Amino acid sequence: MRSMKWRQLGDILIRDKGLSEEVVRQALREQEGNQLKLGEIIREQGAASETLLAEALATQSGMEYIADPQVKASALHLLMTVPIGYAKENLAVPLEIDGQTIRLAVVDPNNNRILNDLSVLTGCRIVPCLASPDKLLKAINQGYETLSGGGDSSMSEIGRGELDLDEAIQIEDLLDTSDEAPIIRFVNSLVTQAYRQRASDIHIEPFETEMVVRYRVDGVLYEIQRPPLGALPNIVSRLKIMANLDIAEKRLPQDGRFSVRIAGNQVDIRVSTLPTAFGERVVLRLLDKSSGVLTLEDIGIEPTLLPQVAKMIGKSYGIFLVTGPTGAGKTTTLYSALSSINSREQNIITIEDPIEYQLPGVGQVQVNPKIELTFAQGLRSILRQDPDVIMVGEIRDGETAKIAVQAALTGHLVFSTLHTNDSAGALARLVEMGVEPFLVASALVGVLAQRLVRTICPHCRVSYLPEEKLLVELAEGVSLPTDATFFRGRGCSHCLQVGYLGRTGLYELLEVNDPIRQLVTGNADAATIRQQALPQGMTSLRQAGLAKVLAGQTTVEEVLRVTQEEV
Repeated sequence: MRSMKWRQLGDILIRDKGLSEEVVRQALREQEGNQLKLGEIIREQGAASETLLAEALATQSGMEYIADPQVKASALHLLMTVPIGYAKENLAVPLEIDGQTIRLAVVDPNNNRILNDLSVLTGCRIVPCLASPDKLLKAINQGYETLSGGGDSSMSEIGRGELDLDEAIQIEDLLDTSDEAPIIRFVNSLVTQAYRQRASDIHIEPFETEMVVRYRVDGVLYEIQRPPLGALPNIVSRLKIMANLDIAEKRLPQDGRFSVRIAGNQVDIRVSTLPTAFGERVVLRLLDKSSGVLTLEDIGIEPTLLPQVAKMIGKSYGIFLVTGPTGAGKTTTLYSALSSINSREQNIITIEDPIEYQLPGVGQVQVNPKIELTFAQGLRSILRQDPDVIMVGEIRDGETAKIAVQAALTGHLVFSTLHTNDSAGALARLVEMGVEPFLVASALVGVLAQRLVRTICPHCRVSYLPEEKLLVELAEGVSLPTDATFFRGRGCSHCLQVGYLGRTGLYELLEVNDPIRQLVTGNADAATIRQQALPQGMTSLRQAGLAKVLAGQTTVEEVLRVTQEEV
């Protein structure tokens, strides 16, 4: 009977879903003698997607197939009786309830245990429907995030006086916690909501008569709420406990970190406190460890630049610099570059402040000024570790710059960042730091200047006509296509009503060739170097931004905002 049933699934895959008979036969042969299901074998072989297999299972079992399962508001209260761990273990979640009937999304039509459990828990009739595992897991995470997002009730309680706080916190999923302390629930809600809205930072700012909470989303700060000012000491104390800081010390700045899990994803949070006239100000930096390191393609480098960048970072020695202001994504670019060349044949060591992401196979050193482990001192020690590739988080002083140049000239490939407005300015900055011009010319292989621009929200994208003066300013004398169409976002619930969702990069790549080396050796300024590089084919940040605008990825106003320094 079992064989007939699973052969029937094979028939469905062949007849209705277009799989080849040979693929199904091979999977059936492999199934003999083991406990794997036919769908699992085909999925592991990469012969069919999760969606296609789920559709076939739905056809076989006679269940309804749900392409995009979502927990409706009517079923949110059911999640309070079903722990998130249980839902993920069984890959099942209630989608809606109508009277005494619950519609339950599952991935396994034969998992009767979850149906019985939920029926006993709720006393309702359970109607199962099928979804693909990846879509169902997304629905589980979104449902429990929505359930935890209501911090309003705790806000009304947190200003009522002193509250007992836990003395320790474990790394656990914030959506799994059921602590009743209002402060704890408020802080958990604050972090969970920030994660859900893709915030990179949370700012808790006390003023004379009020406290303001702001999130930085896509590089811009937005006010979220104004909790009672009287709750500030309790909120700060809770965050200090989580970050293992001294709750009694309120006169000095402190820095710490902690990790939490939100909807199954590990998030590292850096905490910085600063005493002000009206209380301690706190900034939390959120790093989603589950997102991993992006590739050079993912961060928005144009396909025409990728071969040049790959050539530079593939050299056996020299310095490759990434420049731009704070928050321009320089470290992310260096991680992407390191990841692309990482191999067992190379010894790669980094010195960073702080270490933002763990790179498998890479030795990463954390700067610690308290014990005199600076970039310069750490770089000296790294050179005694027989490295092939070195990443220095930032060249901040002349000493670090000189050691980095010497390392490059002695057969090491060095990656680092520098705070300059454009690529040409990096060469002049190294000379200003005290490095001899001829050494800079010999050591440097390339400089990548970058900015991050917000991308138009795809959910509310509409065409529009920018102001003529803005187009003239952006084009810089270049004739625009007569059929060019410009887009922007109207603002919707997906993008917090701002019209932008996510970011991409603008890149300006300066290749240090012989003409550029001659200018550097002659101690030329940044403007002269730039004038030489542009006719040689270097694309400026403004030109890169114009290309993104014409491709419908961002707006004229956004490009002008992030490239003001070029004016």
